[in-house]
Amino acid sequence: MVHVLSSRIIVRPVDPGRSRAFYGTTLGLPVYREFGTGPERGTVYFLGGGFLEVSGRAGEGPGGGVELWLQVADAAAVHRELAAAGVEVLRPPVKEPWGLIEMWIADPDGHRIVVVEVPADHPLRYRP
Repeated sequence: MVHVLSSRIIVRPVDPGRSRAFYGTTLGLPVYREFGTGPERGTVYFLGGGFLEVSGRAGEGPGGGVELWLQVADAAAVHRELAAAGVEVLRPPVKEPWGLIEMWIADPDGHRIVVVEVPADHPLRYRP
């Protein structure tokens, strides 16, 4: 069995500066650490209970199949804030049949980010 001590999601952006501006300034994720130099330098952001690393450079947009899931306290407030900042909102907040309130946005390279609010009465709030 693998004993995982830490983990992170790594995004290889088409335009690293644009992606650092999106994650660091627009979304306001705090920086955990930075490494390397130049345009492909790495920046690791705090991401709730994990980390998001933006480093290197991709030749094209996302290959699909990878999404970020970010839990927030108030999806409607985040929607207003991000829409005002010019973030591409793929879908405004909607209460899903499974009870979560989800909004979909895209980063500058088109990676889909699911912004989720867990309502107070949702089973994810309770641990038996």
